[in-house]
Amino acid sequence: MLTIVLLDVILLVLLLMLSVPLPYCFGGALMFMSIFGGVSMKSMMLWAFNQMISPILLASPLFVLAGTLMGGSGIAKRLLNLADSFVGRIKGGIGVVAVATCAFIGAISGSGFTGVAATGPILIPRMVDKGYPRGYATALVTVSSILGLLIPPSVIMILYGWVTETSILACFLSTVGPGLAIVVTFSIINLIWAKKMPNIVLEPPLESSEKRKILLKRMRVALPAIAMPVIILGGIYGGIFTPAEAAGVACVLSIPVGFFIYRELKFDNFYKLVGESATSVGAIMTMIIFTLMLSQTYVMLRVPQAIIEIFFNLTDSKIIMLIIINIFLFFVGMIVNDATGMILVAPLLLPLVTKLGISPIHFAAIMGVNLAMGGVTPPYASILYLGMRIGKCEFKEIVTPTMVFLLLGYLPVVILTTFIPELSLYLPRLMGLL
Repeated sequence: MLTIVLLDVILLVLLLMLSVPLPYCFGGALMFMSIFGGVSMKSMMLWAFNQMISPILLASPLFVLAGTLMGGSGIAKRLLNLADSFVGRIKGGIGVVAVATCAFIGAISGSGFTGVAATGPILIPRMVDKGYPRGYATALVTVSSILGLLIPPSVIMILYGWVTETSILACFLSTVGPGLAIVVTFSIINLIWAKKMPNIVLEPPLESSEKRKILLKRMRVALPAIAMPVIILGGIYGGIFTPAEAAGVACVLSIPVGFFIYRELKFDNFYKLVGESATSVGAIMTMIIFTLMLSQTYVMLRVPQAIIEIFFNLTDSKIIMLIIINIFLFFVGMIVNDATGMILVAPLLLPLVTKLGISPIHFAAIMGVNLAMGGVTPPYASILYLGMRIGKCEFKEIVTPTMVFLLLGYLPVVILTTFIPELSLYLPRLMGLL
């Protein structure tokens, strides 16, 4: 039976390499298991339907809708203007603003795509006007947008908690430490790199009274944008909202903010944004149901037990196993998107890491930081390609700065997350969730 599973995995990889749409890739692999693996599709479809009606899963499409509406409501622009008041006169300051704004947008939408879609059209041209190379500006905004997958509420953490039956709140908190560490490392790299850019233009100096006046004005304008993550995250952590309810609140709040406060949402673009969200949600849900069924098929065929046996035959060193798991997750992220990788791999590897004595919450953070990196790592690199389109730059312009940020800023955090459990477990433990 393991031979059939191996052939199925090879088929799946081939379909992915041929750029077949993701739902068809997993549907084809599922069909192969139905024909040659003896798996009953009728019972599997009934099981998948029962899983898909889970209230927990409702949070994902709602956060997709919320993120899309926020992208068109002018929230990112107001946050950027406010942050620029603090660091606009520091060389490299606007780069720090880019990182912080993407993290802040991530704290509202839970999506990497929203970060680059909402901030890219505003930040990249502004950075270019200030003297940053276009490729560098695009790379910084693009790699920073994956913070939306780590700063809670995160869609992939909702999916992890759902498929592994783990506390979603604890999963949210597990990626806060790694996410903030990435904000710090990206900001430091940017500040060092910016010193070597001779063409950067700084804001003219102002008197203290003038700076204070501008700051207060921008803070007043940005208050509705700042209030949204406070309400959403405060509601989740305060036990007022479930993640699904918080996503619904985010959708509802973004409408009056966009229509009546910032007035950047009109009926025409509102319907267009809702239509785009519906299309994205349809594709995501189709992919989830096929991925979920394929993952459950592997579980039924005892693939997790086989993986455990193979790994322990290779080595009994926990450190080496963690390195192998990280490399495996990195390659998974390179060929499928983060949500697909999470649903497919989490149920397969969780028994292995549990046997190694690793907390499921710690493993949520390990999976999160690895799969998020796949969004900017070719060949999949969907967030990277979106950033290139928004930034209007070629791959050769963006590849070097992207690799520098990933190797010097992101990879060290992956290593710290893997081998220092407290980075991801401190907050869940502080909140009494462990």
